[in-house]
Amino acid sequence: MRRYIEDYRDIVGDEVIYEICKEARKLYGKHILHINSTYQGGGVAEILSAGVSLMNDVGVDTGWRILHGSPDFFTITKKFHNALQGEHIHFTEMKKSLYMQTNEEFAQYTHINHDIIVVHDPQPLPLIRFYKKKQPWIWRCHVDLSNPNPEVWDFLKSFILRYDAVWVSNEKYKSDDLPVEQRVIHPFIDPLSSKNIELPESVIKKYLRKFSIPTDKPIITQVSRFDKWKDPMGVVEVFKLVKEEMDCRLVLCGSAARDDPEATVIYEEVRRKAKPLIKSGDVILITRENNILVNALQRTAAVVLQKSLREGFGLTVTEALWKAKPVVASNVGGIPLQIEDGKSGYLVEPNDVEGFADRVIELMQKPEKAAQMGRRGRKTVKEKFLITRGLLEHIRLLSEFA
Repeated sequence: MRRYIEDYRDIVGDEVIYEICKEARKLYGKHILHINSTYQGGGVAEILSAGVSLMNDVGVDTGWRILHGSPDFFTITKKFHNALQGEHIHFTEMKKSLYMQTNEEFAQYTHINHDIIVVHDPQPLPLIRFYKKKQPWIWRCHVDLSNPNPEVWDFLKSFILRYDAVWVSNEKYKSDDLPVEQRVIHPFIDPLSSKNIELPESVIKKYLRKFSIPTDKPIITQVSRFDKWKDPMGVVEVFKLVKEEMDCRLVLCGSAARDDPEATVIYEEVRRKAKPLIKSGDVILITRENNILVNALQRTAAVVLQKSLREGFGLTVTEALWKAKPVVASNVGGIPLQIEDGKSGYLVEPNDVEGFADRVIELMQKPEKAAQMGRRGRKTVKEKFLITRGLLEHIRLLSEFA
């Protein structure tokens, strides 16, 4: 169901709605285009799905194109993604060639006559080379760039230098060796999406039954893609320690984005590692793409985990905080921007399994403290990380190029 900007009045107030509409006037008559590599799965697709619709609603013509590629292309770009977050890669001319070829072929049948182009993440980054540039191009990178693989970074930088600006999610991701103007813009969630909207108890129970999730004991959950950077294997280890002290259940709920070919492999590794716990019903793995289920699961959880090893921002943390849930998360990437340790949640070093377990146990044993943290977390999201704030920032930044 399409949403309109006035639908958010009860959440953010009239002044914010008016400010968005007023700022949008600066972009009247301009046509904005976003390009990424998948229409579902992951935070980028969710941001674009909601944001593009509302941009059009406030009078800014905004389009969205999806880069098409083969499975081999997405295998390579996943390796690039991992390399940007510091991982080693066997970097060959063949990988470079296929990466470039896919973008060049896409450019042959994708006509770009818009006023401002926003390219998301590494997959479509080289597109700029295959067009006669006659408008501002912006590269919006959603991953952690604080420690990129030098070889891959140098290769990708040759394309980035053609861009007019780079937008990143965290001040720490700015690069000293990149002369292009760099700006910080935080991701956001849509509080009226099916993943975040308030749910009646009857709907919550219905979806938990539908996906065979019992509620006879407290639930710990992590909602994330089955991705090694989200460390689902480490989550299982945390749960084992918690289980020694508290009778509870772990639900790992994750889907696979179309541009992430590693997800199936990681899922199978987790399934093998947790096989005895799965058999006993203490661990439940879910791979279905269902936003209402995610909503119901986060609202039911006693504690929400996000044990990421690397994290561009962590919208699953934002989602859980919005639902006033206590979150125990890794002190990495954009997560510390969202959680004030000990006040609106807990931050733990990513490899500290015992530290994660101790914090989870504490919150389960002290429900009043958990509830207080949850209320503070929701307040933070309302002030900083809702779609209305993101929309206003996007419009203002785009207006500088208009």
